Amino acid sequence: MSILHDLAATIEARKGADPDSSWTAKLLAKGPEKCAEKFGEEAIEAIIEAVKGDRAKLTSEAADVLYHFLVMLAARDVALDDVLAELARRQGQSGIAEKAARPKG
Repeated sequence: MSILHDLAATIEARKGADPDSSWTAKLLAKGPEKCAEKFGEEAIEAIIEAVKGDRAKLTSEAADVLYHFLVMLAARDVALDDVLAELARRQGQSGIAEKAARPKG
C-alpha cells in the first residue's frame, strides 16, 4: 500500500503548487466538483475496458481511477488513512449486514 500513500502525499503536496506546473494542481484548482467529475469519467473508462476484457487497458484505466480518486479525496480534505480505517472497521463483517446497518437517507 505504500505506493498509494506515496501518491496521496504527492497529491497533498501539489495543493499549493502552480496550476501551470502540475496536472494535479490544475485539477485541484478547478475545485472538488471538477475533481469528482474527472474521477467519474475515469471510472466509466475503466468499466468500458472491463467489459471489453482488455487486461492491459483495464490496468491502465484502473491506475487512472486510483489517481483521480485520491485527487477527489484531497479536494475534500479526506485522508487516505481515513478511508483505509473505514475499510479496516468493516473487515470481517458481512457486506449485507454492514449495508443494512447504515443510516438510511
